[in-house]
Amino acid sequence: MALAEPPGHPASLWRNPEPRRTYDVVIVGAGGHGLATAYYLAKNHGIEDVAVIERGWLAGGNMARNTAIIRSNYLWDESAALYEHAMKLWEGLSEELDYDVLFSQRGVLNLAHSLQDVRDGVRRVEANRLQGVDAEWLTPEQVKEFCPVVNVSPKARYPVLGATLQRRAGIARHDHVAWAYARAADALGVDLIQNCEVTGITVRGDRVTGVETDRGPVTAGRVALAVAGHSTLLAEMAGLRLPVQSHPLQALVSELLEPVLPCVVMSNAVHVYVSQAHKGELVLGAGVDQYNSYGRRGGFHVIQQQMAAALELFPAFARARVLRTWGGVVDVSPDASPIVGRTPVDGLYLNCGWGTGGFKATPGAGWVYAHTIAHDRPHPLNEPYSLERFTTGALIDEHGAAAVAH
Repeated sequence: MALAEPPGHPASLWRNPEPRRTYDVVIVGAGGHGLATAYYLAKNHGIEDVAVIERGWLAGGNMARNTAIIRSNYLWDESAALYEHAMKLWEGLSEELDYDVLFSQRGVLNLAHSLQDVRDGVRRVEANRLQGVDAEWLTPEQVKEFCPVVNVSPKARYPVLGATLQRRAGIARHDHVAWAYARAADALGVDLIQNCEVTGITVRGDRVTGVETDRGPVTAGRVALAVAGHSTLLAEMAGLRLPVQSHPLQALVSELLEPVLPCVVMSNAVHVYVSQAHKGELVLGAGVDQYNSYGRRGGFHVIQQQMAAALELFPAFARARVLRTWGGVVDVSPDASPIVGRTPVDGLYLNCGWGTGGFKATPGAGWVYAHTIAHDRPHPLNEPYSLERFTTGALIDEHGAAAVAH
C-alpha cells in the first residue's frame, strides 16, 4: 500500500518497509521520543530488531505541532538533571546525527511581573547554579539590553521587574530533528512503519506479547509506548488506567518578518511565550485549553488572550498578521512531570505525561527510555519518574516551571 510522507519531505532518507510479524521491540509512536528511543536502542545497546509503528506519517503528531523551545532551567533536582542531560545531547546532536537540526542557542528569558515572580525567579536561578545549570538574574534594564523589543515601561499593565536568563537555551527545527533521528535509526536497521494503526495490545497473563494493528498482528518481547496525548487510550488496551489527562494546546505564527526578536521570551503572568523562527515568522504559544480532549483544535478565546498578552509585552507587534494557528494534544500528569519507566505489565513500558515539555526533552528522553527498555530497569535519571510515585507520594511538582506551554 502507498505510504504517506511528510509534506515536502524527500522519501529517500529512510526505507518504508512492510511490518514483519515479529520484533524484539515494538515502539508505538514515531514522534521525537519514539524515534530517539529507537536510535539509542540500536546505537547504545545494540538492539536493532526494532519497529517504530505510527498510525499516520512519521512525526506528524505533536512533533509537527510544537514550538520547538529548548531549555533546562527547571527547579527541582530531578527535572534539572534530566533536562540538562537533554541539553548536552542537543549541543552535539547535529554532529552526531550528521544532519543539521538548526539548534540555535539564542537564550530564553522568563519575565517577572510581581514580587512573587521575582522571588520565584531568583530561587530558580540559585537552584540552577547549585545543579550546574547556567542561569542568570537580569534587572529590567538588562532585559531591555538583551532584548530591546520587550516593553519594560513601569507604566505597563504588567511591568517587567526582572527576568531569569538561560543563555544556552534556544530553539531547534522540529522536523529536522525528526528526520535526523529517523534517518539514523533506519541506517542502524530499525524499521519505521508508517500508516499502521495499533488497535490492540496483546497480553498473556501478566506479560505483553505484541500488538494488533490494522495491517496484521506483530509479536514482540517488549512494547514501548511513546504516544503523548493518546497515552491513556493505548494503555487502556493493556488494562492500565493512567493518572494522566489530555488537553488541546494551541499555537500560532505570524507572517514573515525581518529579524526583530533575538531570543525566546516567556511570561507566566500574561501567559504567553514568543520566539522568532529561522524563516522569520513569530511563533506564539500559551497555556492549554482547560477542558479534556483528544482533539487538535481549541477555543478561539485562548488565541484572543494569547494575542492580547503578546501585545502587552511587544506593542511593536500590533500590526503583524496571523498566518495560521494549530493545535496538538498534550498529556498532563498530576505533578506536571513525566512518567518514564516500567508498568505492572511485564515487557510494557511507558513514556508519557510530558505536558508542554516533551520537545525539549527529546534526546534525553530517548536516551533514558532506551536504557530502561534494554535493561528492564530505569536509568538513574528517570528512576524518580516511575508510575509508582503516585502511590508513594514521591512527587516532582513542576507546576511552577511548567505552567506555560513551553
